[in-house]
Amino acid sequence: MATPCSACHKLLQMGTKIVAVGRNYAAHAKEMGAAIPTEPVLFLKPTSSYLENGGTIEVPHSLESLHPEVELAVVIGRKARDVPEAAAMDYVGGYAVALDMTAREIQASAKAAGLPWTLSKGQDTFTPISSVLPTSMVPDPDNLELWLKVDGETRQKGSTKDTIFKIPFLISHISSMMTLLEGDVILTGNLGLSPMPGKWYSLKGTALQVQVGMVFFLIAFTPPGVGPVKVGQKITAGITGLLDVHFNVEKRRKAESC
Repeated sequence: MATPCSACHKLLQMGTKIVAVGRNYAAHAKEMGAAIPTEPVLFLKPTSSYLENGGTIEVPHSLESLHPEVELAVVIGRKARDVPEAAAMDYVGGYAVALDMTAREIQASAKAAGLPWTLSKGQDTFTPISSVLPTSMVPDPDNLELWLKVDGETRQKGSTKDTIFKIPFLISHISSMMTLLEGDVILTGNLGLSPMPGKWYSLKGTALQVQVGMVFFLIAFTPPGVGPVKVGQKITAGITGLLDVHFNVEKRRKAESC
């Protein structure tokens, strides 16, 4: 396993924002029943949602579960504004593995009402993240295997080679609209479903069709995140051969009064 550098990790403490990319894997777009985007779908998360490796992900009091999504995090190394795609990689300070935690019930309710869904993505502990790897340890960020397990069961596994929009384009595109500052993070997208060996998947409206041999099952479709994680469970995730992280899941505790 690679050893993250402390200087790189300090970048996270300097950052002002997390820019997340939605539907950046074709498989993810298909499983949502959505068209493959022609330009990046972006949303913001606050840096107060960061949680360091070994921490506890907090499930809000009104909920019973959250949905985890493993992503490659690109950490910006210096101020970037109107960066040309050809020079974009010069602005990368390092990489990390991160989880985009989603309160699916809050998100669905907000979407149905036509309202923003910041609260479903931006609450405290909703962006668990690893230490930062220097760029020298990640020579090919477009060919990394990401994985996520819940209680030892693989929920997600895939490669960054399958992203629709690559890192140079994302940096150039985002910096053409909002300045990226040192320590800012780009979450490059959710892998989507991880097929189990010997099974075949396809979407039928809002349900998932699974084939095992010659037998078909139609089950309710769970959006990306591949099912909920509940209080008492443990999440592990990582970049194969480079690093891994682990987090417990517990009910949110109210801060004690002074």
